[in-house]
Amino acid sequence: MDPTMGRDIKENMYEVLSKKYGMSIDQAKVTTGNMVQMAKEAGLDYQIDTLILTNTFDAHRLTMFAKKKGLMQEMTERILRAYFTESKHIGDHQTLTELAVEIGLDREEVGNMLASDEMADAVRSDEQLARQYGVTAVPFFLINKKYALTGAQPIEVFVQALEKIIAEDKIVVLNTQDGLKCDDEGCEIPKKS
Repeated sequence: MDPTMGRDIKENMYEVLSKKYGMSIDQAKVTTGNMVQMAKEAGLDYQIDTLILTNTFDAHRLTMFAKKKGLMQEMTERILRAYFTESKHIGDHQTLTELAVEIGLDREEVGNMLASDEMADAVRSDEQLARQYGVTAVPFFLINKKYALTGAQPIEVFVQALEKIIAEDKIVVLNTQDGLKCDDEGCEIPKKS
């Protein structure tokens, strides 16, 4: 998700996290291990030790291209599985093309899109919006364009957050005077005293 990251990264995930967050390699391994365990509990098989770090800009462009074809969810899921589980190089155009073909996109159209700058503006727009919301890592969940949850969180955290949001967003009637009363049959105009 780092737009400044190169396409072919020599460092592994632990080294990158260590540098980015100022932690030791061992701390990065513990943090990543927690994420891998949460993924496992959700039925996902993350292979962090063999993951190939790369710039994901073209993968994002491909996802936006798939959206135009009604296949955004399928493309997103396929790219994520290729990256986290299969340790495929999702910065490589040939790899991205193969993944796109697997979900039903046309090989030639995908190749032409990747060879161009098509969908770059859409991705840059999303990056700008992410900066406005303060997104610096994923996952990042934004609710009602007002509340954010960052990082991989247990279900209980989401439940608590949603309960709090629902409680805060309830409509509060500020006036207690009788006014216009309406139901399915129309409105009743109050009588003046």
